[in-house]
Amino acid sequence: MSTLLHIDSSPMLENSVTRQLSAAFVDQWVAANPGGRVLTRDLYATPIPPIDASWVNAVRTQADQRSDAQTQTLALSDALIAELEEANEYVFAVPMHNFGVPAIFKLWIDQVVRAQRTFSYGDGTTPAGLLTGKKATFIVGTGGPQRDEYNFVGPYLQTMFGFLGVTDATLLTVNGTMALNFGADREAFMAPHLETAAVLARA
Repeated sequence: MSTLLHIDSSPMLENSVTRQLSAAFVDQWVAANPGGRVLTRDLYATPIPPIDASWVNAVRTQADQRSDAQTQTLALSDALIAELEEANEYVFAVPMHNFGVPAIFKLWIDQVVRAQRTFSYGDGTTPAGLLTGKKATFIVGTGGPQRDEYNFVGPYLQTMFGFLGVTDATLLTVNGTMALNFGADREAFMAPHLETAAVLARA
């Protein structure tokens, strides 16, 4: 059975372009995958603390030697990683914030990038991603017009997930979303991007 992990990270909720597109992607994916399962994770509904020394020390302790407190410290990380492991396809909705990913998305990244869970050092020096056989779609929204030199979101996502073993990745970037705040017709603006999202979901 196919499983899709759907992650939203925009604080704009119902006004979010990336949330609208990821929701459309999910609808089309469900239609194309009868019996498929969708795991949904809204990062703005998930309290995610920054990693600290106790988190790092827990990760560096062998699983069978961790204290109860260390196990609890890693409980959220374990749950988030389990979602990545269970799903065979991902869709991430990620708006650009100050040329990068939202802070809440970076907190999520820090929880799931873990040695021996999502990557390993097989020979002690060269990392190998452990999330292999997965497919990812990244939906990125930028406020301004296309300026590749300002967009670090797409390259970061592709590099980060490639490091984890997710090499089958597609990037859908929607530029100029700020125009919607100045009277641009939303339906007309969204139409081509919704169609692209639908095509990707059915692929």
